[in-house]
Amino acid sequence: MSTAKTVLVTGATGFLGKALVPKLAAAGHRIRMLGRSTPGAELLGHGEFVQADLAERAALKRALAGVDVLYHLAGRVSFDPADGPAMYRLHVAGTRSLLEEVRARGGLERMVLASTSGTTAVSRTERTATEEELPPLEIVGRWPYYLSKIYEEKLVLEHARKHQLPVVVLNPSLLLGPGDDRLSSTWTVMKFLQRDLPAMPNGGMSFVDVRDAADAFVAALDRGELGGKHLMGVNMSMSEFFGRLERISGVPAPRLRLRSTVASWAASTSWA
Repeated sequence: MSTAKTVLVTGATGFLGKALVPKLAAAGHRIRMLGRSTPGAELLGHGEFVQADLAERAALKRALAGVDVLYHLAGRVSFDPADGPAMYRLHVAGTRSLLEEVRARGGLERMVLASTSGTTAVSRTERTATEEELPPLEIVGRWPYYLSKIYEEKLVLEHARKHQLPVVVLNPSLLLGPGDDRLSSTWTVMKFLQRDLPAMPNGGMSFVDVRDAADAFVAALDRGELGGKHLMGVNMSMSEFFGRLERISGVPAPRLRLRSTVASWAASTSWA
């Protein structure tokens, strides 16, 4: 186990952040959190909170003061094209501001970026992807969420190479598990339980329990390939996924199948 560090977690009030912060605290690290929304008592009890946007440079300076390790989790998930500009501002412009402040401060031991499997592991055919593959722009280029995360990942890795910043990129797939108050990831399960899915899409997706993902993020504090990407998740066909939900919940899975793949189905579905 690594020695105790002072850790800054951006996006700490999100689905992954709420699972990660208690695990970092339990490992003995000193926690500082940065976010736009005030966290609940369950998070505030683990450390200091700085309420700010990534565009607020003075707040970024305060938040980074004395920090050894930066976990950059701040993000927004949406497949609504109208949210594209907001996601670009957060994932790209906001991350650029953060990197500039990191460089100005210097001395950071490690940065861990929360990316997504969608920057690499999206395909029109059934196969297992690897971290070395190029971004699937021909498939995800019209989806603002994935496109902005591709730009963010590229920005961080180029900055790391240019300025010798130790960076580990983690690429979890669709997060499932308890604590998703905003339904940013578990919206599919909610719609299933509400019998609000009239048909089952073809294709498949990759899933990871948010608690397992949080364990991997803790491990990335002193493990993982610097400058490398790390996919995490279990691949399932949609029929297998909905079949498991049916067995667990007793709610019957949709019997009608869509012609379109799960990718196009997800792209045409939006949520807040």
